[in-house]
Amino acid sequence: MNNISTSNNWDTSLYEDKHAFVWQYGEDLLKLLNPQPGESILDLGCGTGQLTEKIAQAGAEVMGVDYASEMIEKARQNYPHIRFDVADARNFQVDKLLDAVFSNAVLHWVKEADSAIASIHQSLKPGGRFVAEFGGKGNVKAIATALESALEAINIPAQTLNPWYFPSIGEYATLLEQQGFDVISSSLFARPTPLAEGEAGIANWIQMFASSFLTGLSSEQQIQVIRVVEEYLKPILYQQATWTADYRRIRIVAIKL
Repeated sequence: MNNISTSNNWDTSLYEDKHAFVWQYGEDLLKLLNPQPGESILDLGCGTGQLTEKIAQAGAEVMGVDYASEMIEKARQNYPHIRFDVADARNFQVDKLLDAVFSNAVLHWVKEADSAIASIHQSLKPGGRFVAEFGGKGNVKAIATALESALEAINIPAQTLNPWYFPSIGEYATLLEQQGFDVISSSLFARPTPLAEGEAGIANWIQMFASSFLTGLSSEQQIQVIRVVEEYLKPILYQQATWTADYRRIRIVAIKL
């Protein structure tokens, strides 16, 4: 799911071919969700639908939504038997109250966390659960620092270009509690993530997930910035011909009071 802007078009084939870890790591989260036959569940920020399909396989009545129409188009092609719609995490609505909202690798794109939490809360039945994992405090810190340094070197203030929201457990749990959730479990953990494509791994990752940092740059400047970032990160994130992204994830289970 992408809340940057509609101009940030997602390359769904690059996403599915080179960044399958996005949903593969999400399979652990499904165990936490533990979908039951007959439950109504929303997959918020479903991407191209792989985890939505797994929820459906458990016998739940599931719908997938995503902000990016390209993702929804691809999800509908992948799984025509499941309902997929374009929707915004900050203001989506549902036809009937849900047993659960599930969200994997999405909410770090939503800087207006309060609005997203309010939408999730109002869509759930009392006692309904919210199960989510996304980038937490310190996520991709080395990559973000390298991008900011490379941009500042060519006099571009990078702070305004950062598209992400990476909260601490305390910060996010407090927001949930303020809006009527009971947070029953939370964790923050490092999950170094190997990237496909050998030497091109970090360049592909930047183009897929950090393209807002390159907004307004000429293609020559983009190449230059990516080169500088690679040089900066190679000693820490490149080993045995593989790039590893310095992921830290926050995982939350909360119940609507």
